[in-house]
Amino acid sequence: MEGTHTMPETITPAPAVPPTPPVPLQALLAREDLALRQIAGPADPGTVIHGAHTSEMTDPSPYLLGGELLLTAGVHVPKEAEPEGYFAGYVSRIVAGGGAALGFGVAPVHDTVPPALVAACEQQGLPLLEVPPHTTFSAVARAVWQLMAQARLAELRRVTEAQQSLAAAAARPDPIPSVLRRLSQHLSGRAVLYGPDGTEVAGAGRETPPEVRAALAGLAGVVRPASHPAKAPAHPASATDTHGGVHLAVYALGAGEGFVLGVAGRRREAGDHTIASVAAVLLALLTGEHHSGAGAARSSALVRLLLGAPPEEVAPLLGAGRRLVVHARPEAQAPDPVAASALGAALGSPLVDLAGETVRVLVPADRVPQPQPGWTLGVSAPAEPREWPAADTQAARALARARATRVPLLRHAARPALADLVPAADAETHARTLLAPLAGQPALAETLRAWLSLHGSWDRTAVALGVHRNTVRQRVARCAALLDTDLDDPDVRMELWFALRRG
Repeated sequence: MEGTHTMPETITPAPAVPPTPPVPLQALLAREDLALRQIAGPADPGTVIHGAHTSEMTDPSPYLLGGELLLTAGVHVPKEAEPEGYFAGYVSRIVAGGGAALGFGVAPVHDTVPPALVAACEQQGLPLLEVPPHTTFSAVARAVWQLMAQARLAELRRVTEAQQSLAAAAARPDPIPSVLRRLSQHLSGRAVLYGPDGTEVAGAGRETPPEVRAALAGLAGVVRPASHPAKAPAHPASATDTHGGVHLAVYALGAGEGFVLGVAGRRREAGDHTIASVAAVLLALLTGEHHSGAGAARSSALVRLLLGAPPEEVAPLLGAGRRLVVHARPEAQAPDPVAASALGAALGSPLVDLAGETVRVLVPADRVPQPQPGWTLGVSAPAEPREWPAADTQAARALARARATRVPLLRHAARPALADLVPAADAETHARTLLAPLAGQPALAETLRAWLSLHGSWDRTAVALGVHRNTVRQRVARCAALLDTDLDDPDVRMELWFALRRG
């Protein structure tokens, strides 16, 4: 195999949207309004660009992310420089920085593209475009973004249609074969479901050579959980590889039942991972419910709760042991049920609650939640069932702090603290007395807590609470007035923080 790439945890959630597809260089050259002309470098139809960047620096490489069309008018070229040596070094730095192509603007500095630059690009395999005088760099950049927007829209439409098609397939009388069949059609390849023992349970799509089938089955073993998970390291959620020009990808299904989805195809588009991830979520739900009977247990637990049973009595139906509460919010748009289910699968739990813009997941305490792409997470301390409401509050505050500090995951601190040295009853009495002026005004108390936890940052507190920074200032000033204290005094802050944690 050419190289296996894995991702940790149970399953990779499908991102809300696929990554932006790159733009073929040939598509940009085909724009007649730009009149660009390639004069050096390989004319490879597979050359793509991920953006356009203008720079007149002698060494632009530190500012390149990779895949850019770099635009220059040659202002940076010293008059006394020896052309061959200068341009050879200049082009080599662009190539080293990952530049995909170079566009040279003719006029006002140079009447023609320097021959030494043409030779350097030809020698080092960097496509060189001549930008005519009437074409501005802004027009080139705008054309690149337009082409990227068109490609993204087409890919989003493809992914949306695939999601609807897969969901419809999952509702058919034969859901697993139907989902595999639709997935293979959307990816123009082969889709296979492997059982816990590694055998092929079902498959659909184009037949692949025996060596490719063997490579895909072997790759599935990378993400399949060990038979004794307590003794084995955490298995990855997905893995990719290439064998004989065929792209391979596998996805672990559910919370460790051992089912694996495998796909093989000759091409790999930007939205393929999103489509396969949606199929993996659907198959995880189908195989998980059938394999473990967890759906019946959850239904029984829900009925008992509705009929008045306390959480600690119902909890054994959901699995023994303590739980973590995870609050999560996507970075882009509001979550939908598919994205919420995918997140739950990634965290290893089917106990998911989609409430507005926040997803709540009840995770077994022996699983350690890891950052998830496209999500911000707040994690509580491990809690017994009777402590779950308090853990829910911990997770909510951890999420607010994570969003304010712009970190992907924040855990509630569960280590022993100074407050543990004070008897709980005495600490609570002191907290009630100190915070009495704020009684009946939860917005003020919560703002003060957030402001203290974020070291007095107005902006971060505003982000955490979802209000304007001036609102934060007004509330904190009101707290200072009601408490009749100086909030700039570190001793006062410490005492208030102690009280807010106990109150």
